[in-house]
Amino acid sequence: MEEEVSNISQSERVARSAGIMSVAVLVSRVTGVVRERVMAGLFGASMAYDAYVLGFRIPNLTRDLFAEGALSSAFVPIFTEYLAGKGKKEAAELASLVATAIILIVGSLCILGMVFSPFLVRWMAPGFTGVPGKFDLAVRMARIMFPFLVLVSLAAQAMGILNASHSFFLPALSSGFFNLGSIAFGLALGYWAGPLLGISLIDAMAWGVVFGGALQWLVQIPLLLRQGFFFRPRVNWSHPGMRRILSLMGPAILGNSAVQVNVMVNTFFASQIFDSARGFNGPTAWLSYAFRFMQLPLGVFGVAIGAATLPSITRSAVAGNMEEFRRTLSRSLGMVLLLTLPSSVGLIVLGQPMVGIIYQTGRFQLYDTQQTAMALACYAVGLAGYAALKVLTPAFYTLHDARTPTLVSLSSIAINAAVSYSMTTYTHLGHAGLALSTSVVALFNFVALFVILRGRIGGIYGRALFSTFLKVSAASAAMGVLVSVLSRQVSAAVGAGLRGRLLDLAVCIPLGVAVFYGACRALRVDELDFAMRVGAGPLGRFFPAGRGRPA
Repeated sequence: MEEEVSNISQSERVARSAGIMSVAVLVSRVTGVVRERVMAGLFGASMAYDAYVLGFRIPNLTRDLFAEGALSSAFVPIFTEYLAGKGKKEAAELASLVATAIILIVGSLCILGMVFSPFLVRWMAPGFTGVPGKFDLAVRMARIMFPFLVLVSLAAQAMGILNASHSFFLPALSSGFFNLGSIAFGLALGYWAGPLLGISLIDAMAWGVVFGGALQWLVQIPLLLRQGFFFRPRVNWSHPGMRRILSLMGPAILGNSAVQVNVMVNTFFASQIFDSARGFNGPTAWLSYAFRFMQLPLGVFGVAIGAATLPSITRSAVAGNMEEFRRTLSRSLGMVLLLTLPSSVGLIVLGQPMVGIIYQTGRFQLYDTQQTAMALACYAVGLAGYAALKVLTPAFYTLHDARTPTLVSLSSIAINAAVSYSMTTYTHLGHAGLALSTSVVALFNFVALFVILRGRIGGIYGRALFSTFLKVSAASAAMGVLVSVLSRQVSAAVGAGLRGRLLDLAVCIPLGVAVFYGACRALRVDELDFAMRVGAGPLGRFFPAGRGRPA
């Protein structure tokens, strides 16, 4: 009876955390789309925006690895163990050691990155040297934005501490402060102070990124203080917890890097694609706009479920309760399938009106909308894989296995490089082929990790998950057929302008959701009941009280 009460408590805790995080992440991702909307209106798919994208992507790779990857995978499990087993004082000491290490190590990387920015830009986007002024602008963008790297690393660590302390909403919302702060500061600097200081608008937006990174970290400080965590500079490389984290960080970075490194590989090839309508300007920006659009469902579903699941499965692993570990992990993956498969279909079918409503204004024209929607459709193919990796990869680090995800990740990077080269050399898919190759590799990464982990822990209720996959896929297909037909009829009747796009989405999205819901009900998809049980965010309480995953 005591074990059953414990299971109920953990299920409710994870469900509530996932629901709370999903709301906060949704707000943050929406502000990210707003940020991209502003950038699209100001710069479109121009040379300046291509240079800005590359300059931001270099430090932003670390943001993605630390904020939603390696730091969570390596730091959170060890910190949670200290907090649960040794008390807040020892956990706070470990947190100060890690924060000091971030300042020293990542700060040094920032300085090196600023010095070697020309080499990095030439290596990542050799095609930029073929456009006068583009290479130099990209180098300047990278140098301005490199300090963002250390600020966002500190913000990620603060997020991990708060998540381990069962505080989810503000940390998940912090990236929203980055999005709004970077835009507000950049616009203020560019239009008010810039003319007096000789700072161009694109330079001002780059400085806005640094300000936004500082804001993302600082908004979490008051809550950290209330939780009893005070930063004190500490250096002790021999500390047992510090050594364990450092031993995991290198493999964790490689293990979590596949998607982002693959995006950077695609940038390398995209910079060399010649577009007849824009010359070399366009492919890099189209991929960036499309991937930003992908961050909305990926963050709300993948990141939220993964972050809420990690502390729970860590406690299960520490307690040696592998049945609870398997059940929690299986529920998480089932919810990922329920939420991402219909999202993928929706992005593929309705991508163009969505992109047009958000981005098409100012210098972002219809042609840019079409090309971005094409890339978005190809990225959407791998959405379930992207999201599931947010759940699966940290599970390996919880089991103290850093080697497996590292090897799988390195393999997927090599495969992506080969496929991307083939797509750009032997096909006419262009930038869309690059997006498709990233999706295929993400799915490969997910399947490989799932098969290995299933064998490692004695199963993840695979038959039930496969049944969920088939049922949700069938429901998503039915939804996709209806939405596709309706969308064409609306476009034919009203046109493809702003009014037509708004009506298209207003009609198709509610009816598509209704069809998907009805199909899932008819097919008896278990996860749907769990998702509808509560109103604490779009995820619902997907972990049912006292109920195990069917075999």
